[in-house]
Amino acid sequence: MAIASTIVIAAVALLHLYFLVLEMFLWDKPAGLRAFRQTLEAARASKTLAANQGLYNGFLAAGLIWGLSLGAAGDAIKIFFLGCVVVAGVYGAATVGRRILFIQALPAAIGMLLVTMS
Repeated sequence: MAIASTIVIAAVALLHLYFLVLEMFLWDKPAGLRAFRQTLEAARASKTLAANQGLYNGFLAAGLIWGLSLGAAGDAIKIFFLGCVVVAGVYGAATVGRRILFIQALPAAIGMLLVTMS
């Protein structure tokens, strides 16, 4: 289970680094517009907020990478940051769109389950 949890947590961390790039640097570019299904006008109006949100996603990724770097000794850190991702994903699903539940919260919940089973 330790290998599976490492793979899932690494995937969640990489996903959040991708979110960071989309939100901080590509928000009003074609990739960001497609990913978040918005118009250029809406993206321009919310660019600063998106960059802030991207920064938070970077912190989530950093915490997960920190936990992974500690191996089994970082399990509590992994659980904490995965829990933060689950909460963010559930909130996003409730306020923005249901697909966030599957893209963000579900992988993190699977990661939490795998860590606790290791």
